[in-house]
Amino acid sequence: MAAKNKKSDFITTGVVAQNRRANFDYLIEQKFVAGLQLGGTEVKSLRLGHANINDAYGIEKDGELYISNMFIAEYANKGYESHVEKRDRKLLLKKKEVIDIINELARKGSTLVAIRLFFNDKGRAKLEVGLGRGKKNYDKRETIKERDWNRDKQRILNNANR
Repeated sequence: MAAKNKKSDFITTGVVAQNRRANFDYLIEQKFVAGLQLGGTEVKSLRLGHANINDAYGIEKDGELYISNMFIAEYANKGYESHVEKRDRKLLLKKKEVIDIINELARKGSTLVAIRLFFNDKGRAKLEVGLGRGKKNYDKRETIKERDWNRDKQRILNNANR
């Protein structure tokens, strides 16, 4: 028998999963907040925080956008109904946004990357996606240098104020 979850264990609003490497691996040019087409057990599993979007990316099929390779674990108290953990899930965006993203994806090197999965104030599951380009190794080294310098600068300022 599956373990029962308390009401306090559920996420009603706030971040469920985050892709921290997105800003390191990609130069994000535009961000969009999209709804997701989900089933019942998927939402229940998300409310428990059982999701991973680190490898998720956007694809275009038949003029619609889908998020691929997003992992949502199986819900423990599922009964007879279940869902596929890594399936393509439809992104719900405005028509103009979909057209803009599809046109941008047609350009070489553009990628639609999942950045953050969260529940908004109304309790709906939303996915923040970014349209960007992959960084080269020298860009990544530059990002590391800049981050280290900002950390050192902050440390120096804090010590000077004491």
